[in-house]
Amino acid sequence: MTAAFLAAMALPAGASPGGITFGCAPNAQAAFSEAAHGYLEQLGIQAEWVTTSLGAHGVTLTLSEPYSRLTPLDFDLNPELDLRDEMVSLPKGEHGELVAVQTVSRKEIALALLHPGRSTEAPCDLEEFKDHIGIRQNIVAWTERLYWNWPDGGPAQWNPDFWSKGTPTRSTLAAFYNAFQEQDKYGIGCYTATKLVLGQGVLDYYARVKPDSVRLKQVLSRLEGDKDPLVDVEPPAMWQFESDYDATEHAKPGKLLRLQYGVQPLNFVPGDWAYLLNTDPTTYQHTGYEGSNAIYLGRGRFDDYYNDHSNAYSYRQKLNEVYQWRNGVFSRTRDGYKATPLSEKDIQRLSQPPEAGGLVVSWRAVPYFFKYTGN
Repeated sequence: MTAAFLAAMALPAGASPGGITFGCAPNAQAAFSEAAHGYLEQLGIQAEWVTTSLGAHGVTLTLSEPYSRLTPLDFDLNPELDLRDEMVSLPKGEHGELVAVQTVSRKEIALALLHPGRSTEAPCDLEEFKDHIGIRQNIVAWTERLYWNWPDGGPAQWNPDFWSKGTPTRSTLAAFYNAFQEQDKYGIGCYTATKLVLGQGVLDYYARVKPDSVRLKQVLSRLEGDKDPLVDVEPPAMWQFESDYDATEHAKPGKLLRLQYGVQPLNFVPGDWAYLLNTDPTTYQHTGYEGSNAIYLGRGRFDDYYNDHSNAYSYRQKLNEVYQWRNGVFSRTRDGYKATPLSEKDIQRLSQPPEAGGLVVSWRAVPYFFKYTGN
């Protein structure tokens, strides 16, 4: 992104400090702060990059200037942050063979959580914070190389050996794994794809990355409680802008995700579920084009579930894709001539929430701190 665009969209001076607040009691704050800084330094985050405050609400860690004046979308463009991707192994082969995948670093995830563009409340538990970062990284890793089929308004396609109309016919764990191991047998929209990726990231983390039978049982119980694991992964309030939204369900929790409100424009943490709303009333009625469910992958990249764009879209490309639907651009190859170019000013405007004339809703669906969610 250009310097002018970043200057226009940067967090204003004097804004809320944001960052992460760990809910530590006063007598635990000093020790926790020291341990947290030690972990951040292990990730390569220097002490002078972080502002620390101790208070009634706990220990608050916030990214300091000048880096707080960046947006998380552009962290990887700053050489001083020295961000480097990490390699992980995923059982993505057809028979569960491990495949090496290059993905976002834990350092970048932590830096994005520290950014003042949102406030995150976390338990006074450093290991749980590490797990939260690990889960976000695992979500991104499972999103890196996808090539599911796009149903284009038609019925979804599921591997009948593992699913029946979106409900597992074998174990939930096996069904989720298969959706990534035999991708050519699935034709799903971006809403379902997003729930599969988020569910897989959490399940696989506790099943394989950091085996934890207690947490895995808890997550499976939450998913399977209504015998429909892909329903209500996110809170119903995610969709409060829809005309048929049932306000009586506003307080209902999601199975795996909660909502973070008041997120500033251009603030994304790797592993976030964001939503870009198609605000054009005509094309909004087209099935599959109501908006775009977007998982942020870090490094300025967003998901590409169908490998239409070399496995990722930039923020500008994602925003442009949704905006151009109102011009009848549903296929870049077929309809590209209908597109209207967007200026820097247009991108700034469209980065705002819909109520301010933009496309990006101001909340994100994010993973729980699962140890503290109960059953």
